[in-house]
Amino acid sequence: MTNLTLKPGTKIVVASHNEGKVREIRDLLAPFGLFTVSAAELNLPEPDETEATFAGNAKLKAVAAANASGFPALSDDSGLAVDALNGEPGIYAARWAELPRIEAETYNQRRDFDMAMWHVNDKIGDNPDRRARFICALCLAMPNGETSVYEGTVEGEMIWPPRGDKGFGYDAIFQQLGETKTFAEIDPAAKHAVSHRADAFAKFLADQFPNRA
Repeated sequence: MTNLTLKPGTKIVVASHNEGKVREIRDLLAPFGLFTVSAAELNLPEPDETEATFAGNAKLKAVAAANASGFPALSDDSGLAVDALNGEPGIYAARWAELPRIEAETYNQRRDFDMAMWHVNDKIGDNPDRRARFICALCLAMPNGETSVYEGTVEGEMIWPPRGDKGFGYDAIFQQLGETKTFAEIDPAAKHAVSHRADAFAKFLADQFPNRA
């Protein structure tokens, strides 16, 4: 339980320039009456992710956005951990898709996840162990410096070739255990209910809105 509390109508910064991630977080927050604005919409700079853990990077980004905007900020640091790759790409999941900054101006233009998915599959090679998990750390930060972190996971396996066009990132090659469709093949609302982000959000909402979560 945290001392940080949000109320319906609160303006909160989603500390991300990733359009897919911002959209997913907004959908999850919408039922709770929070007014969301993204870091990109506020023209906030993207801080360098210098921490060694998902929780550390989530905190770094949330604190930077809260300090720069003067509003509470919610940051997500998430990634894909593949058993056959000893947990890679892990916190570097987005960086595996990185293109040189000179080639594009925005976050979404600078990252090529088709290339990143191919790289993951190529590194797995003929290894029969296709187990993997998405990991998410959420950090809520207040302008006064207070923070709280919530972590979630979803277990699955890597599939190839990619399937579906409804997700983002590595969704097209990730299939949740017990399912037959990738995260990019299912309706976004269905993904929201079971994803690593949903797991972390369930903990966040139970803390912030215990009578509604």
